Amino acid sequence: MNRPEFTDLSPAALGEADIPGAGAPVGESYSHWVRRVIRAVRSERNLLVSLFDSSVPEPFDLLRQIILEGFSEPITSRYTSAFASGNPYVVEQLAHRYQVPAEQVLCTTGATGALSLIYRAMLAPGDRVLVENPGFDLFHKIAETHGFGVDRFERRGDRFTIDPDELAARIDPRTRLIVLSDLHNPSGMALDREPLIAIGNIAEARGISVIVDEVYGDYVDAALRPLPAASLSPALISVSSLTKSHGLSTLRCGWIVGEPGRMARIRALAEEIDFGVSNLAHAFAALVLEQPKMFDGYRSRIMSRARPIIESYHRHWLDEGLFEGALPDFGCIAFPRLVGIEDSIAFSEWLADRCGVIVAPGEYFGAPGHIRIGFAGAPAEVDYGLQALTEGLIRYREQQGG
Repeated sequence: MNRPEFTDLSPAALGEADIPGAGAPVGESYSHWVRRVIRAVRSERNLLVSLFDSSVPEPFDLLRQIILEGFSEPITSRYTSAFASGNPYVVEQLAHRYQVPAEQVLCTTGATGALSLIYRAMLAPGDRVLVENPGFDLFHKIAETHGFGVDRFERRGDRFTIDPDELAARIDPRTRLIVLSDLHNPSGMALDREPLIAIGNIAEARGISVIVDEVYGDYVDAALRPLPAASLSPALISVSSLTKSHGLSTLRCGWIVGEPGRMARIRALAEEIDFGVSNLAHAFAALVLEQPKMFDGYRSRIMSRARPIIESYHRHWLDEGLFEGALPDFGCIAFPRLVGIEDSIAFSEWLADRCGVIVAPGEYFGAPGHIRIGFAGAPAEVDYGLQALTEGLIRYREQQGG
């Protein structure tokens, strides 16, 4: 690849108010930040390299194939009402996948809809939620939106591990829900089953439920993929969707899997308030789930090309002292720490402005000085973006006197 061309726009030429992110509002969400920066970059140039994306690209050709095969004449039988108990074909596929009865599966409008539903079903006024840090900002924002208190426990070290004893010490008498992810967002690191089972035991003993967000779980090679959290303890609730592993955010197909008592409570609330599941989208989802080899192959091909690129840059970053931290064994995201830079929002906005490359600042995940990098794209775009990131980081450090 050719070295990227950098646009040298000085603050004097731009005007301070025109610099993306100048005066960023306190408490701004990550999604708001991304939208704001994208708008700013597109107003200045056509180039936009999205290293903030955290999924494989949308599989347009496969979607087209499903449309042609399933929605010509006759229309697929998978197009049916999802109102009463979800699309029955989606439920059937998920029950088989998780090896549970259909009653332990609930379809939702994406994983975010699943999280919101569980919070409202399992929590009462005055209850608190214990969430991982670093972590996905919606874990705490959903709780705060509904008026629930939030506490945090730390995932530590290069592999962002969890110490069950440390987590237990962070449980408040009012804690009723613990929330974590596996693969971890933002680092992409896998969580060993032993600490997860220990967390389940702690939660069960204290009458607490644990949400395990598994939206990245399918990135683990099938032969090495561990059992889903819901199969390890009655206290563990699995949440997932087709968004991250399949690139199908357009379908808004998520699900919850858990033990019967908890699922009955969640389902009862869903039947009262959740009317957003789309018949059309979940019919598509059924056809997707019935063809796992097609979509697993799509993801595997993308990652097999992207993985060597990120590994090469990662080695270079460590050798040159630009970043610290390990690269995850699986997945499409990494969360290295910038060496000598604590304000990753400032760097990320500088990088977007000067290079047209957008990464996700660690502040929005509770870890200033880190950036989340998504690398599940076309090889040329990933290589270009990582090259621009590398060159930009060197220039930024020089300007900062690092």
